[in-house]
This record gives sequence, C-alpha cells and structure tokens, in this order.
Amino acid sequence: MKAGTKFALGALIIVVGIATLITLGVRQTGVYFLSPTELLQRTQADPSFHDVGLKVGAKVVPGTIRRDPANQRIDFEVTDGIGRFPVTYRGIVPDTFTDANDIEVILAGKLGQDGVFHATEVLAKCGSRYEPELEHLKQST
Repeated sequence: MKAGTKFALGALIIVVGIATLITLGVRQTGVYFLSPTELLQRTQADPSFHDVGLKVGAKVVPGTIRRDPANQRIDFEVTDGIGRFPVTYRGIVPDTFTDANDIEVILAGKLGQDGVFHATEVLAKCGSRYEPELEHLKQST
C-alpha cells in the first residue's frame, strides 16, 4: 500500500472518529428549548414527551407565586400568552425572581404526567430592573 493511501485512510478514520464523538456529545447534552405552547402541543401529540428533560422560556403569570420558605419550595404558573401551566421548584430562586410583573424565566426540568412542570433550575430576568425609566430621562433633559 502506498504512503499516500495510508495517509488518506488514517485521515478518514480520524475524521469519522471525531464526527462520531461530536454526534454522541450533542445527543447526550442537547436539550430542547420550547415555549409553553410548543411544549403543550408536543406532549399532546406524543405523551412520552412528558419525561424528556428540556428548557422552557416564558413569563410568570402575575399573582400566581406561592412560596414555602420552610421547604425552600416555590410554585407559580408560566405562560407565553397562549399556553399556560403550573411550575414547582425546590431550591433558592435568583434575587431577580420577585413578585413584580413581567418576570421572564428560563426553566430546566420535565413536564410531569400531572401537568406540572417540575423544574430543576430557574433562571430569572427582570428587564425593568436594569433598564432606565424613560419618564425619568425625559424629565432630566
């Protein structure tokens, strides 16, 4: 076998090996990112989707936050304006997770057969906290 053929065969084996490792890595660490409506549609179409780990981006429904500080548990509902479901989380939520309106969250976890999203991670963003008030800027000029 010629040296060029050996080199090409070795390079092909390396490329196939790297492609296989990348594919396996993405499958093991890849996570769906859905809106509440998309998640509810998926679970209606395929009930086995209830036990799939995923992330959901939504807004907290104002007035639905219930805290149990003794058990470090928080229950609330999320929506994207169309789909809506309850969420339960055990742990400490970020400081930006307040009872204010328009709290945007990203949740990691699973939608259970009971229709409740069991979150393992809660990330919160409250845009109004970090953006200057327009009225205040208009008055100062």
